[in-house]
Amino acid sequence: GCVFAPSPDGMRLKRGGHFVKLWKDCEQLSDLLFSFLRLQVEQILSEFRLNKEELKEVMKRMQHEMDRGLRLETHEEASVKMLPTYVCSTPEGSEVGDFLALDLGGTNFRVMLVKVGEDEERSWKVETTNQMYSIPEDAMTGTAEMLFDYIAECMSDFLDKHHIKHKKLPLGFTFSFPVRHEDLDKGILLNWTKGFKASGAEGNNVVGLLRDAIKRRGDIEMDVVAMVNDTVATMISCYYEDRSCEVGMIVGTGCNACYMEEMRTVELVEGEEGRMCVNTEWGAFGDNGELEEFRLEYDRVVDESSINPGQQLYEKLISGKYMGELVRLVLMKLVNEDLLFNGEASELLKTRGSFETRYVSQVESDTGDRKQIYNILSSLGVLPSELDCDIVHLVCESVSTRSAHMCGAGLAGVINRMRERRCEESLKITVGVDGSVYKLHPW
Repeated sequence: GCVFAPSPDGMRLKRGGHFVKLWKDCEQLSDLLFSFLRLQVEQILSEFRLNKEELKEVMKRMQHEMDRGLRLETHEEASVKMLPTYVCSTPEGSEVGDFLALDLGGTNFRVMLVKVGEDEERSWKVETTNQMYSIPEDAMTGTAEMLFDYIAECMSDFLDKHHIKHKKLPLGFTFSFPVRHEDLDKGILLNWTKGFKASGAEGNNVVGLLRDAIKRRGDIEMDVVAMVNDTVATMISCYYEDRSCEVGMIVGTGCNACYMEEMRTVELVEGEEGRMCVNTEWGAFGDNGELEEFRLEYDRVVDESSINPGQQLYEKLISGKYMGELVRLVLMKLVNEDLLFNGEASELLKTRGSFETRYVSQVESDTGDRKQIYNILSSLGVLPSELDCDIVHLVCESVSTRSAHMCGAGLAGVINRMRERRCEESLKITVGVDGSVYKLHPW
């Protein structure tokens, strides 16, 4: 994409209408060309950088939508639904025994045996044994019956392997989708997110669907005692280690947070005393236009080609379901601008979803020898130069840093709200965090 023109005092490089004076020395020419390319790349990536004022604006808008979600008259139209969980306290020490736990919220489904007891110092001791099961695409997007029959099949398999099929255990169900609870063990699925689309589940009681599937199998018996969101499960489990944990956050396939809210402000539930854990469902923040000036061309393409266009817009800026595809779209933009891979992309790189989110973590974990980056790009049919590898690293860093900053702005909104509601000048609070992006990304 360059035109070199000889001149009396050296060479001139013509690129995109700009002329740069270059020396005859090839090494200097090469260095200058690299700097020039990098400058253009950084200019394109600068869109991902949010300054403090912009992040404060995101925080304020998040708080405003949280208020609307809590109030009866604005709840329906609010993008942040602020769903009551009917979890009204943190653990207090009497919770001992054997339990079965199910965790459904992403592409993997987990079954876990949990033994809760006390150690010699009378503090909690929790032992877990778990197994992951991959959810087939047809179960995710088929019928609710197919999905819950698969869940019951996994439970049966787990109980067989651990020789506890004869026991009727209390069952806790972590279900990481927007649910309107009517009680701790009854909740209506509002809408699927994160690529799930099983028909016949939205508008129905999720615990009822699970109980029906268990009954259809006929070979297991369970007492479903509670259904909670994964943010709530994270907050409660972290409380065992840190008594100041009153916020739970997930940054994985999706992104969400919960926290302990004053009961007097939770208008969807009767009662004024104490606190209740509220599942913010903040992934849908932006669905009413609150994030429009922060969304880039790449975000719009990701949204339009998703299974739920126009929904979960905040989540689509942050979470692992979308991060890899955002990076791929930026790489394609740079290729089209002749700034990467000599202006040529492989067929695989042109394919939606080919740049997986785990690659983002791997690229940013590269020790500096570029081997990891080279191997990833080679697997995508590209043979990169060292400069190409450095540019890909820059792209991943830009996308993931924006993700972290956006997430931080939302979290600041939640914690500042808690502080204000409690009329405190300062607040010592711990946030329990889980999720594959949080756990696997190096920074």
